[in-house]
Amino acid sequence: MYPPELVKPMREDLTKIGFKELYTADDVNQALGKEGTTLVVINSVCGCAAANARPAAGLSLQNDKIPDNLVTVFAGVDSEAVDTARSFMTPFPPSSPSMALFKNGELVHMLERHHIEGRDAEMISENLKGAYNDFC
Repeated sequence: MYPPELVKPMREDLTKIGFKELYTADDVNQALGKEGTTLVVINSVCGCAAANARPAAGLSLQNDKIPDNLVTVFAGVDSEAVDTARSFMTPFPPSSPSMALFKNGELVHMLERHHIEGRDAEMISENLKGAYNDFC
């Protein structure tokens, strides 16, 4: 577990742009039980989350179509919520950071760490925008 003061600014990178934090399995189940589209960001303390994933999540929202719901869980902190979110992302193996788009509770698009690491935020956001255009 990471200390709260360490992850606070990393959480705020997403909450300040409209993401809702999920802390429990119930939170995740409720979020993914909603109709419409939901983007789930599994946040982390790694450098590719800071340099690429969180900025890409923000850039991706500059699109005509965006998800109805924006939620996030924090790997290494919110274990119950992360484990539950990952259970919805099967068959993809656990990775953080990662991003998943759901439509009516069904996984329709997945970005694993290897899709994020080594790519710039703009490239990642374009990938997400393509998914939004297809599913939102």
